[in-house]
Amino acid sequence: MQFINAIINNRTITVPMFAWFLAQLLKVINVLVSSKKIDFTRFIGSGGMPSSHSAFIVSLTTVVAKIKGIDSVEFGISLAVSLIVMYDAAGVRRAAGKQAKVLNQLIHSHNDKVQFDEKLKELLGHSPFEVFMGALLGILIGIWMG
Repeated sequence: MQFINAIINNRTITVPMFAWFLAQLLKVINVLVSSKKIDFTRFIGSGGMPSSHSAFIVSLTTVVAKIKGIDSVEFGISLAVSLIVMYDAAGVRRAAGKQAKVLNQLIHSHNDKVQFDEKLKELLGHSPFEVFMGALLGILIGIWMG
């Protein structure tokens, strides 16, 4: 029980988890508003608006800044990881999603010659705006709850 209480009372765990949850919930709401459909797969899927990866890691960085200060080693490490995660979301994973889209189109256009049962996942990364909005959400949640 002591272990569970320690986890629950650790803001560097609970705040990022809440930021992730809220970002994922916002994705479901965005799909509901734009397409008038409830798509719960958006709750666990990657990609979309806002970036839950960015919200998670930036809220952690914000909480670390509040607890340890911006002059701490812990803040520096957290900031470095945040920048890597956001770069990956808007760079590498976004490029992989674009490649998957092109490959899916290519396979579909030659479906009589190519045997491929599974469509590649296209929504992997984020636009820079989605990453920015996830980071902003992370800062706000980190300030509010941290």
